Amino acid sequence: MTQPTLFVEVHILQSLPPSNANRDDSGTPKQALYGGARRARVSSQAWKRATRTEFAKAIEPADRATRTKRIATLLAERLTRPVTEGGTGLDTAQADRLSAALLEPLGIAKSSTKEKQSAYLLFFGKRQLDEIVKLLSGRAAELAALPDADLKAEIGKLPVVATLSTGHPAEVALFGRMVADLSALNVDAAVQVAHALSTHAVRTEFDYYTAVDDENTEDHGAGMIGTVEFNSSTLYRYAVLGVHQLRDNLSSAEDTRDTAVRFVDAFARSMPTGHQNSFAHRTLPHLVLLTLRTDQPVNLVSAYEEPVVGVTGLATESALRLAGELKSVASTWGAEPVRTLAAYNAEADKLTEVFGPSVAFPKLLDSLGELVGQWLADGRITKATV
Repeated sequence: MTQPTLFVEVHILQSLPPSNANRDDSGTPKQALYGGARRARVSSQAWKRATRTEFAKAIEPADRATRTKRIATLLAERLTRPVTEGGTGLDTAQADRLSAALLEPLGIAKSSTKEKQSAYLLFFGKRQLDEIVKLLSGRAAELAALPDADLKAEIGKLPVVATLSTGHPAEVALFGRMVADLSALNVDAAVQVAHALSTHAVRTEFDYYTAVDDENTEDHGAGMIGTVEFNSSTLYRYAVLGVHQLRDNLSSAEDTRDTAVRFVDAFARSMPTGHQNSFAHRTLPHLVLLTLRTDQPVNLVSAYEEPVVGVTGLATESALRLAGELKSVASTWGAEPVRTLAAYNAEADKLTEVFGPSVAFPKLLDSLGELVGQWLADGRITKATV
């Protein structure tokens, strides 16, 4: 029997002033050709990182996840802590040796240049390291004194891999984990994030700037001269959360509901930080549209395959295009969302007709929590009554 699915799609329209939030290797704002026109682009990786950073603000530091090559160092630090602080009280040399032995079952090859670093980044929860320490059950000093062969044999009896394969923090449950050397550690991501694209054509501009040497009283010229590239854009942003996958990753229905709501909040409020001190480009969206589907996700970027040409601005026309595309997809494919929630500041009857009345963003999040909770409890969501 096919398991029920629920996708929460987040469609956002957001205008950025002159900015370079996400640049390529030459310093140019990232771009893409779409519909035959050059568009501003912010990569999915950049916005996922910004979302994860925003999401983590509401989490206690000990409960957060981290992505690092330094897992051995972090584990060794825990082993050297006093027993009263959840450690084992080992000295540094003992802790380093025991840490290496505990992590060997993961099959994470060491970096050839830095002995204590793994060959690639590993995404895990800080609490999961604490759980690994608990596996030692007060035997840390005894194990650290064993010869290498005996230590390896004893560590092999401990469920180290299973400990890192369960109890995932919300960040890992959302964004997933891929470990090529050990598939047992893989976590299927519950979230997909698209590259943000401008709804219109853009061109790159250059800011010529100078800096003055305050202590130079002889030469009145600039102390330095430089340029930075930028553009401005109205972006269409899209992400989809598979609530069913998130539930499988977290197990708890309450945690799943809360994490789903906090993800939407973090995604809507997040902003990549490239050149932020130069441009102060952090804005909030014009429109946040949530569409809940039980069949498959539908990215509505095709609303902008023909670039928007603004005469009195781009945001309202972009919102109308999005409403038209949502309605068209529903009528052509029969792919109508189960529920639609929206927060927007444009005044247009066509938006209300398709999206429903605008609600304040906090109310939108409350409604989402109720709907996700209903689906987790009943496996279904009732359609809105007209």
